[in-house]
Amino acid sequence: MQCLVTGAAGFIGSHLCERLLRDGHQVVGVDAFIPYYPRPLKEANLMGLLPHPRFRFHSLDLRTDSLDQALEGAETIVHLAAMPGLVRSWTDFDLYNSCNLTATQRLLEAAGNLSGLRRFIYGSTSSVYGKNASGDETLPTRPCSPYGVTKLAGELLCRSHLEERGLPLVVTRFFSVYGPRQRPDMAYNKFVRALLEDQPITIFGDGQQVRGNTFVEDCVSALVAVMDAPVGETYNLGGGETATLLDVLGRLERIAGRKARVVHGEAREGDQRFTGADTSKLLHHLGWKPRVGLDEGLARQVEWQRGAAARKVA
Repeated sequence: MQCLVTGAAGFIGSHLCERLLRDGHQVVGVDAFIPYYPRPLKEANLMGLLPHPRFRFHSLDLRTDSLDQALEGAETIVHLAAMPGLVRSWTDFDLYNSCNLTATQRLLEAAGNLSGLRRFIYGSTSSVYGKNASGDETLPTRPCSPYGVTKLAGELLCRSHLEERGLPLVVTRFFSVYGPRQRPDMAYNKFVRALLEDQPITIFGDGQQVRGNTFVEDCVSALVAVMDAPVGETYNLGGGETATLLDVLGRLERIAGRKARVVHGEAREGDQRFTGADTSKLLHHLGWKPRVGLDEGLARQVEWQRGAAARKVA
């Protein structure tokens, strides 16, 4: 099968491309390298992919560039490209609107011309639920940040193409994905980096925010599973193990063998208080369940970040 992955140079996208290649698929990756974080980190994510004979990469911007060549022959599209993060979405809404809506609309229009498209998988987020994102897919959607609003709007945009044009849509809502290659702006990456460099760690708010944690390999296995999901479904995608930020930091201290120097900052606007995915529907429909526990996953992330730090020094 020929698979198109947008955001292929990113955290989840690069892992997904590797898995699809291992499974024997033809993979086309797309990324715009928008400078949300340093381009060399994304280029490093692609290093193992570019030499592969069944992988083609297109550096293009979904908002402005022609998509015809990249989409030619696509049977499955996994749309992961987006502007992430809630803080910046308050101050640069136009960027979030263009990356998360305009880009999605242009991709949907182009995908509508494909005769052999089996599935269009839209990567969404628990942020669509708002402050308290704990439960199944019937939870009310009440996003509390512009980022969450744009991702929910992207879902609805995709659904309009399903209803009116027959798009073979499946929506997945990610819950706190972590692991090797995690973006440098994400909390666990920051915690580990600070521990390894003996730098202070800023906890925004009281640190009692609860997160439902999903190891990246589990996230990828779920994305592969939903390629055969019934059209029109929405799935929560989470690892099933919740912990407060302070609990996670304590676990990282034990794994790294370092004591954190914690500084508390003011709570961030739009931050979620509790996230925890009920993934019963994924299990019932597709037999998927998470495999990697939080302690194992955090240890693997620490190991990866130690190695990355050593390579940087070398």
